[in-house]
Amino acid sequence: MDQLWAPWRMELIARGEQPAGCIFCDLPRSRDDRKSLVLGRTERTFAILNRFPYNNGHLMVVPRTHAAELLALSPEENAELAEMLRVAVRLVGQAYGPQGYNLGMNLGRMAGAGIADHLHWHLVPRWNGDTNFMPVLGDTKVMIEHLQTSWDRLRPLFEKEFSKVAAW
Repeated sequence: MDQLWAPWRMELIARGEQPAGCIFCDLPRSRDDRKSLVLGRTERTFAILNRFPYNNGHLMVVPRTHAAELLALSPEENAELAEMLRVAVRLVGQAYGPQGYNLGMNLGRMAGAGIADHLHWHLVPRWNGDTNFMPVLGDTKVMIEHLQTSWDRLRPLFEKEFSKVAAW
C-alpha cells in the first residue's frame, strides 16, 4: 500500500496545550509575515492563509477588531472587511484560476467556528474534480502545493494591491 505523508496535519489533530491569547490578534503583529502566513493588511483587516486548508489557496479574511459577532463591527469595519473579501477573491482568481469559490463565516462554536471568539471569512477556491475518494475513504485530503508555496504565489499580489496602504 502506498502512503501519503502529511505531517503538518498532526498540528491540527494533536494541538495539546493552546497558546494564550488570540491568533487573529497576535499573528498580524508578527514581524515575519511568511511564517505567520499573513498575505496583506488594511487599516481594519488582514488576509491570512489557513494553516489547515481544505484546498490550495484557502485563506481567511479577518477584521483586526477582536469580535465574535458580525454585529459587533462598526459599519466602517464591516465595509472594509467586505472589500478585503472582494479583493481576496479577485487575487486568488488571478493566482489559481479556480472554477468557483466557497465563502463562509461560522459564527459561534455550535456553527463550526474553530476560533469562535474572533470572526473571520473563509475563502476556499474550488475546481471541478477537487473532491475525490481520498477524503471519503481515507479521511485524507491531498494538497498539491505546500503552504509556503501558496504564500509565495499570493503575497506579491497582495503587496501590489496594498502597497499604498499605511497599515501595510
